[in-house]
Amino acid sequence: MPKVIFREERCKGCRLCTAACPAGIVVMDESRLNAKGFQPAVVTDMEKCRGCALCARVCPDLVIEVEK
Repeated sequence: MPKVIFREERCKGCRLCTAACPAGIVVMDESRLNAKGFQPAVVTDMEKCRGCALCARVCPDLVIEVEK
């Protein structure tokens, strides 16, 4: 099963990853802020992750890493 790792301290909340995820499981964590004051992106259900890494490819700040 793929594993998605977020470097949340780098996330600026641009939401490109949420739009790119075909499974719709990358969302912004509205319950907290990172050190920069942005809502960080998270995966809601890792079981549904296909490991396509589209989220990582569109991230301009290299926040996301997908391990297969």
